[in-house]
Amino acid sequence: MAGLLDKRLWIVSGKGGVGKSTVAAALALRSARAGRRTLVCEVNTQERVSRLLERPPAGPDIRLLEDNLWAVDVRPQEAMREYALMTLRFETLYKTVFENRLVRYFLRFIPSLQELVLLGKILFHLQEKRPDGTDRFETLVLDAPATGHAITFLNVPQVLLRTVPPGPMAREALKMRDLLVDPRITAAVLVALPEELPVNEALELHAALRDRVQIRTHAAVLNSVFPERFTDGDLQALAGYPELLTVAKTQHDRAALAVLAGTKLERNLHVPVYPVPRLFVPSFGRAAIEEIMGHLEPLVTGAS
Repeated sequence: MAGLLDKRLWIVSGKGGVGKSTVAAALALRSARAGRRTLVCEVNTQERVSRLLERPPAGPDIRLLEDNLWAVDVRPQEAMREYALMTLRFETLYKTVFENRLVRYFLRFIPSLQELVLLGKILFHLQEKRPDGTDRFETLVLDAPATGHAITFLNVPQVLLRTVPPGPMAREALKMRDLLVDPRITAAVLVALPEELPVNEALELHAALRDRVQIRTHAAVLNSVFPERFTDGDLQALAGYPELLTVAKTQHDRAALAVLAGTKLERNLHVPVYPVPRLFVPSFGRAAIEEIMGHLEPLVTGAS
């Protein structure tokens, strides 16, 4: 299977709390290490990716974190201004229209407008060019919202195409939709934990992305996996040591749950599932991201 390096827009999502920002940070770092100009986008968050990489927060303006790696936190107010300026072209017209208090009040009631400008800014950066005509960013990693919000967020172009009349907004929505659904450009990576609820949410997200948004799932990451360390024979040998047996059996059971979760994901998603082991570290930062990056190497390069 082709690796992520064959795509330009990597969308990382899953249930809240499964480690999707961790995976996004590791993938973005690996893309940058491959020499690709990489932008990691967070959506109106507390900027977990910059913090995980032990770098200063990026804020709403694109900031260079290190060689080939930039970050931005896409926020509604700043995205609205940039989107309007890109559309209207003239700052004086923007101030006349969008900074008018009465206009801003009514803008709040336009369905999906906030999601439109957030997604519009992200996809603008995907198409942005340098003076020599090459792409400003060769990889864009989107640390997407969690499951339910991700579907709403990514489905905005489809909704607008069904509801707005022909015109500038419909043309913009069509352009955005075409980028998102093109499998040569876009790849969705779903993140889950080896637990029933996160796995089920990953399957639901996969179905919604396929049926409602028409985005293909490229792969899944099963995060925080306990590796198998004790065989049935080991457990029998520890029968005379109750405390050690309890610890070994807990490890054994958690490893078995990870196998079941991975099998369920593979059978239902029909894409590769990449396990990332549970890390026991005093603080979760740059070193942990580097280790996770190594486990995701086959996902990025396509190596077996």
